[in-house]
Amino acid sequence: MRALLGFGLALALSLPLPQAQAKPVCPPQAALPSAAQAAELAAAAPDRGFLYRLRKGGHDSYLYGTLHIGRMAWFFPGPQLREAMKQSDTLALELDLSDPATLQALSAPPQHAQPFHASPALQKRLAAQARAACLPEQALAHLHPLLQLSNYMALDARWDGMDPSFGQELMLSTWARQSGITIHALESVDTQLQALLPADPKEAQTQLRKGLQQLEQGQLRKSTRRLAQAWANSDMATLSNYADWCDCVGDAQDRAELRALNDERNPSLAERLAALHGQGRRVLAAVGSLHLSGPRALPLLLQQEHGFEVQQLHPSYHQPASSPSH
Repeated sequence: MRALLGFGLALALSLPLPQAQAKPVCPPQAALPSAAQAAELAAAAPDRGFLYRLRKGGHDSYLYGTLHIGRMAWFFPGPQLREAMKQSDTLALELDLSDPATLQALSAPPQHAQPFHASPALQKRLAAQARAACLPEQALAHLHPLLQLSNYMALDARWDGMDPSFGQELMLSTWARQSGITIHALESVDTQLQALLPADPKEAQTQLRKGLQQLEQGQLRKSTRRLAQAWANSDMATLSNYADWCDCVGDAQDRAELRALNDERNPSLAERLAALHGQGRRVLAAVGSLHLSGPRALPLLLQQEHGFEVQQLHPSYHQPASSPSH
């Protein structure tokens, strides 16, 4: 299975994709809002996703659960996220995709994996996905076939009005660059590629075949819509049960892959975030929202293993007032 909140979707933000070609049917392309639209959307934006305050050593940092795709309206931060941005002097992302060296490393053959060349039949199916996205068939050919697949999965969401260009990481990195805020990566490129790309070419071929089937049969669009709506509604209960409804976890290998993509990365993400905070930085860390779910969720690790006082800011939960005694 492919993780819809993982690195693959974020990667799509970094690629200079060609303009849509003249095709009978093409998915809608992201359009920038007018100045009037932007002002209206910014003024009305509610908080979405998941936001935590992390307190330790006399100062605060923040943890924000993101979605790597979005709608135009979702690009604008709500009041609590804006306040966290105002209070932060460092932005921490899974990877800094504004760093040219990072982009170059992503395009290089992975060091941990044996060379993998998709079979002619799978190459033909990848080419069909390029045509469906209205891209030249060779537009992503420089990438590992599974990274090509991840990008096609991200672009598939355009049919439902969502686009990688409106992902939260892009919004935050744009803000950081414009504000002179330092950007740090919580992971290395090698770490992400090891989680995303199997070393064994046979496993890579199996993953590619399964992922293409999800795209071709429309399973992905259905699960992406549900995932995106859960994020927009700050619905952690639905996100936490992702494996039960995504139609992407069908066997033990799929479950192992999901653990590798999500749970097994959380300890190192927590350690890196704790280290940045320990340097006296006021960090706003933004990671895919699935990293905030499950028994090894980042907020739990930061509290239990790194000594942070963790407070959930959004969604906020209020205890009902006690009834007066009679």
